[in-house]
Amino acid sequence: MILLNPVVISVVFMTILCLLKFNIILAIIISSILTGFLVGMPIQTAMSYFIYGMHRHNNIALSYILLGALAYGIQTTGLAAKFANLLDRLFSKSGNWFIIILALIASLSQNVIPIHIAFIPILVPPLLSMMNKMQIDRRSAASALTFGLKAPYILIPAGFGLIFHNILATNITNNSAGELAVTASDIWPQMTWPFAGMVIGLFISVFITYRKPRVYEDRQIAGLTEDDGKGFTLKHWGALLGAIATFIVQILAGIFTEGSPLWALSVGAVVGLIIMIATGAIPYKKMDETIKGGIGLMGFIAFIMLTAAGYAEIIRESGYITVLVDSTMEIIGGNLILAMIAMQLIGLLITMGIGTSFGTIPIIATVFVPLCIALGLSPAATILMIATAGATGDAGMPASDTALGPTAGLAADGQHDHIWDTCIPTFFHYNIPLKVLGVVGALILS
Repeated sequence: MILLNPVVISVVFMTILCLLKFNIILAIIISSILTGFLVGMPIQTAMSYFIYGMHRHNNIALSYILLGALAYGIQTTGLAAKFANLLDRLFSKSGNWFIIILALIASLSQNVIPIHIAFIPILVPPLLSMMNKMQIDRRSAASALTFGLKAPYILIPAGFGLIFHNILATNITNNSAGELAVTASDIWPQMTWPFAGMVIGLFISVFITYRKPRVYEDRQIAGLTEDDGKGFTLKHWGALLGAIATFIVQILAGIFTEGSPLWALSVGAVVGLIIMIATGAIPYKKMDETIKGGIGLMGFIAFIMLTAAGYAEIIRESGYITVLVDSTMEIIGGNLILAMIAMQLIGLLITMGIGTSFGTIPIIATVFVPLCIALGLSPAATILMIATAGATGDAGMPASDTALGPTAGLAADGQHDHIWDTCIPTFFHYNIPLKVLGVVGALILS
């Protein structure tokens, strides 16, 4: 039975632990051990796969910690507070439109200035006081930030979006037995369907579900530097120059290596930190404090990502993902609509298990691409089905950086819960419209 599949049991078990506010890292580790046990894998073998999976993704963890240090350094200069005050003057009278602007700012982190979630601990904590005054429900802010972290890479072939589209094109082509030759330029026209689903989810969240005021206390945020009301000083210019340099390094790395390599995030952050130290934005004697601050901001997220990568490795090596797909398709038979719905649900389950849409595509493409061809789907419909099946689940997954990032900023004063205020709201507002429009779009394109 499908419900007795070890992958299903393990993912459901981990989700229940997270809903009960069990520590996320422990929940992932326990679920990893459970997966190994259920598939008959010796514990030493399971832990070897787990550690190997962590090892393969340690570059991501290093990038997050270094970007966290950069964020902490910028935060202590007061540059973020000045920008927050500017937003306060411009949008303090319109809470809903402030949230839309926040979503647009977040969108820049995926394509224009590809620093992903690193901007959140810089920008969001200084804005919390203003949001408290406007009584903005932070669940709508979490939805806005999640939109900005996800929707752009789905639609726009630049920055992280270029990586996502290349992964899609490569895996669809490689698993089509020569029947499909898909390039990155073929991807984005089909992505208007899931992107529309993201827009619908955002507007429902902001203007309907969480439109009512919500009261929060004004609390002191550790490490946050208030705006002194004065003009730009050398430390502000140094922080700004460091941030720009980080961006330029990533862009240059993308140009000269024909992509957007992960090491560019680490190197860019190091260059930015050196510039901030050289200009005095980060005092020389406070270097250690800055690095520790970065670990405090992003270290927990980085380690969650590492353990999630270990969990993903065990799930992949178990071999039960293919069993899950085969069992589901055997039950459905040749019913096209049910097959599409099943593919979307399986993609959601796998993404929830491994914590990233980028890592889900190579797994599901091996089975779903031949299945789409067998069902007679057009190349456009096949692209849409694989992309949507992989993209769903990135929003709302406790171990996904798309969920961890918003929480890192909105919970700076301890008044925002990761599971109930970030994961659950974003899970339902984005995954449901994504799946509905994905299936509808594929039916039209087929």
